[in-house]
Amino acid sequence: MNLSLRPTTGLSRFLSDWPSTLLDRDFFDIESDLTRSRLGVNVPSVNIRETPKEYILEVAAPGLERKDFNIEVDNHTLSISAEKEEQKEEKSEDNGYSRKEYSFNSFTRSFTLPDDVKENNIDAKYDNGILKVTVPKAKESTAKTVKKINVS
Repeated sequence: MNLSLRPTTGLSRFLSDWPSTLLDRDFFDIESDLTRSRLGVNVPSVNIRETPKEYILEVAAPGLERKDFNIEVDNHTLSISAEKEEQKEEKSEDNGYSRKEYSFNSFTRSFTLPDDVKENNIDAKYDNGILKVTVPKAKESTAKTVKKINVS
């Protein structure tokens, strides 16, 4: 699933976005969360905010470490991925049993960046289970005023 960061104005944005949002939806995926977690595939939630100076992505990824993340920009696409591998082993000589557990978790999220960003100045910080990716804009945008139209 791709999420796009684009300027939030204009009829052309509406017309270009509605087919992709319709096709990206999983209408019949009833047990997707249970199935994905059983397979070790978890897709974290992402909050996206826009300020006059930057876009901010906050990825909920608890239980990971900074070294687990891979963040790349290629052809105006920001890709965030992570992999975590764990092994646990217990042995008991009293009753002769042993237990060995192995888990592997990974995810990838991709975001199409708008043309007005500084790709070379993207910054990422991981703190308390939240990966915060800051994508600066090339030039500061001003807030546009909302014009109310009365219906007659």
